[in-house]
Amino acid sequence: MRVVLQFSACLALGLVLGVLLLIGLMLAGRFELIELWLLTGKPLAQLALALLPDAFWAELTGVADAAQNSSVRSFLQLCAALGQSALLLALGFLRLWYRA
Repeated sequence: MRVVLQFSACLALGLVLGVLLLIGLMLAGRFELIELWLLTGKPLAQLALALLPDAFWAELTGVADAAQNSSVRSFLQLCAALGQSALLLALGFLRLWYRA
């Protein structure tokens, strides 16, 4: 249970740092870097849209044919990219701070 709590704390810190990085890139006007970052979330977003049923996406978003909606796809890419970067940061923090 301790390991799960430590990983959750590291993941939360990674997510906060990812959001701060995104805000910093937006304030600096580095939208080309944000686009590259979003490309990392594209495969996972397409996989989720393809594998999960349409009824799930319709209930979650309230949009008919949500898998084909560009706004839903873009937001899912952003969430996937943030989640992947938070996970990588969390694994690094976990290894750095909690070596056995």
